[in-house]
Amino acid sequence: MAFKVHGIVGYASDPIIAEQIHQLAHDGFLEILLIEQQDVARHRLRAVTDKGTECLIAIPRDQRLGDGAVLRLDQHCAIVVRLQEERWLCLEPMSLSVAMELGYFCGNLHWRIRFEPGRLFVALEGPEKDYLDRLDSFFVKGQVRVVESG
Repeated sequence: MAFKVHGIVGYASDPIIAEQIHQLAHDGFLEILLIEQQDVARHRLRAVTDKGTECLIAIPRDQRLGDGAVLRLDQHCAIVVRLQEERWLCLEPMSLSVAMELGYFCGNLHWRIRFEPGRLFVALEGPEKDYLDRLDSFFVKGQVRVVESG
């Protein structure tokens, strides 16, 4: 049977809630709902906790999922949201003109990006190979190289 979530109970950072969660975790009643970064803006979501509980989430528009959001907290169970670590593809353009073209290209694909001096990072919201395939023309011409960001 699925657990229906109609709102966020609170956050694990709240000292009172943190103590309750700690005790439930100690007793083996803590469940973690791992979601991807791009799902935090969603208000309706179906996901499964690490212990197999299906969660049907339908939260109000004024609430937002986030790391540490508590979806259930009672004497029998706590369900806490944890965000998957975001993965980034680090690209190094070989010139300023290539950097501008690469930024324009990524923008047209609506990819989330961030910048650091001399590098462009693309948020991986799918298989890395899909992104590399789309960028292949930059690699073939030697205009961009992938940098290990490890």
